[in-house]
Amino acid sequence: MRKFKSKKKIYQPDHKFKETLVTRFVNHLMKNGKKTLAYKIFYKSIDEIEKKKDNKKKSGIEIWKKALKNVMPHVEVRSRRIGGSNIQIPTQIKPYVKVTKAMKLLINCARKRNEKSMYKKLAEETLSASKKEGTAFKKRENIHKIAEANKAFSHFRF
Repeated sequence: MRKFKSKKKIYQPDHKFKETLVTRFVNHLMKNGKKTLAYKIFYKSIDEIEKKKDNKKKSGIEIWKKALKNVMPHVEVRSRRIGGSNIQIPTQIKPYVKVTKAMKLLINCARKRNEKSMYKKLAEETLSASKKEGTAFKKRENIHKIAEANKAFSHFRF
């Protein structure tokens, strides 16, 4: 085999929610090694979600998990050169990579929003993603549409 299997990184749970998923998200949110700032942004956004939520029964962290689940893509397209032309081949995504892609989608779309501070941007994007709307959800739908359009090439799998 050309590539070696990478070892899965073991994450420590965060201090407030005792979730390893939160630690992974904060690592993606972090810039220039400023992890404490990334944690502050995340916790403030969860508090903001708590204030603005519609459903009184769900907590902020549950809404965030639902948003991650809604943004998670299940298939992706990969380019492969066959017979002198590049073909987009739809492939399934592994569960670990699904979560990573969902996190990155949510963070990148939140960064492009027009609110004042990052925690407000993240809170708004999370709330809209949990309702199955917003930019991150639209990007996920776009990925699925592209994969559906190229379904005819799925027999060329890697």
